[in-house]
Amino acid sequence: MATAILALIVIINGIFVFKLVQDLRKNKSELEKEPGSNIFLSISSAVIFFFSTFGVSDFAISTILYRKKKLVSDKKLPGTLNAQCVIPVAVMALAYISVIEVSPVTLIVCIVAQIIGAYIGPRFVVKLDPKVIRRFISVGLLVATAFILAGKFNLVPSGGTETALTGGKLVTAAVALFIFGALNNIGIGSYALTMATIYALGMNPAVAFPIMMGACTFSVPVGSMEFIKFGEYGRKITLFASTFGVIGVLVAVYLVKGLDVAMIQWVVAAILLYSGLSMLVNELKSSSKKEENEQLVAAK
Repeated sequence: MATAILALIVIINGIFVFKLVQDLRKNKSELEKEPGSNIFLSISSAVIFFFSTFGVSDFAISTILYRKKKLVSDKKLPGTLNAQCVIPVAVMALAYISVIEVSPVTLIVCIVAQIIGAYIGPRFVVKLDPKVIRRFISVGLLVATAFILAGKFNLVPSGGTETALTGGKLVTAAVALFIFGALNNIGIGSYALTMATIYALGMNPAVAFPIMMGACTFSVPVGSMEFIKFGEYGRKITLFASTFGVIGVLVAVYLVKGLDVAMIQWVVAAILLYSGLSMLVNELKSSSKKEENEQLVAAK
């Protein structure tokens, strides 16, 4: 069963690569005009997915970095976050699924549920106003912060020993992963959410990795191909992340045998909290000023 899943990962992500290359060749002139130096994107992609391999959200880090450097518009940010991680996450999934034991039924149910959520999501996201997307992303950053801090202060379950789910627990996981697949498409990463869900259901914490990365490596390509079809993603960022991001993953998986991410998690939590709050406050201020101007125009 594991062999079949690994083969499907290669096939589905191979289809994504075909669609991506097709789009990049078709829009070569637009690709060359997009901002971001080659050196910066090469290094940042490797670093982002190096830490992502240890469970540090690439969605959260990328959101902060790309908005700070003005590399992609807010409207295209959700599509970019999804498309850029497809190939690196596929490499992660191939590594984790082959070395960590997890029930095939549990893994398949979680994967299918997230695929369905991811397929439906982009059709609505591309129609959203940029300010709505910004609010969703800011909330997503705060949610990610909350889960990191909750784990640090032992406010959420730390997991059990189970490697399989049945009955009501399996249904709960399926519903949760369906929602997480949809949330991925508005820029809210599923890693922290999936980890918390797996822990709460009493599963072995290690099982979170093949489940969250296995689910993502099937669901994210599906959603990302929709973003590619609509042209709502950063082509240059995705190109560099798809190549140099893989290097970061391989270094993390095969060269770094152990990494104490405790301090990194505190730093990431602080950055996410600041970024999420400042982004939300700025958006609320902007909306408030717009309403005031509209009222003044109406009064005249």
